[in-house]
Amino acid sequence: MRTIRILLVEDNPADVRLTQEALKSGKILYNLQVVRDGHEALEFLGKNGTYNNAFTPDLILLDLNIPVVNGREVLTLVKSDPNLKQIPVIILTTSSDERDVLETYAHDANCYITKPFDFDQFINVIKLIDNFWLSIVRLPENERH
Repeated sequence: MRTIRILLVEDNPADVRLTQEALKSGKILYNLQVVRDGHEALEFLGKNGTYNNAFTPDLILLDLNIPVVNGREVLTLVKSDPNLKQIPVIILTTSSDERDVLETYAHDANCYITKPFDFDQFINVIKLIDNFWLSIVRLPENERH
């Protein structure tokens, strides 16, 4: 079983901790990299600056409402880059606005999930992501560094 490389783009420390805890209870091997804003996400994905040895993620968990460069812009740039567009991007955000749903799917998001506010439900959502995206779905093989 290979290790799944996940990029979590999330500025809320509580949501980062919950995601980490939920993934720990899963059945897959994973390497989770957390970045706190859109600029940092783009630096990581472009392997720029301090991220020149970053891995190419197998999956991106992306919050829309992040600072510096918002998640919508990150999604658009990822899906327009021939080296990154095959990476599944799961939008994991507090927004339930139908315009956000439509816009992100129009920009090739692979999935849109509204974060529940309840602790147990949030953990359950991450476990469902784990069960489906990391255990059932076959992810593309990206470069392994």
